[in-house]
Amino acid sequence: MNELPLAFLAELEALIESRREASTRESYTARLFAAGPRRIAQKVGEEGLEVALASVEGKREHIVAEAADLTYHLLVLLRSHDLGLADVAAELKRRSQ
Repeated sequence: MNELPLAFLAELEALIESRREASTRESYTARLFAAGPRRIAQKVGEEGLEVALASVEGKREHIVAEAADLTYHLLVLLRSHDLGLADVAAELKRRSQ
């Protein structure tokens, strides 16, 4: 793997934004945006619980899969508030000082 895997997160953010106004028939992401902040928040909560349960189970593949689901839904939630990972990273940096 030559490229930094985390760089894909920026690509994913752009993809999520591009799907914001897409057809709800063709895009799960568009359906989430259309459903509104309550549904998006519910999905983040569900996925967070699934990550926690996968962690208890201890199977790495399951933890990674659930963490990927949580990350995707968190990115959708952030975009729904016109925020992104850069905002989260800036806050983490501020806290570390």
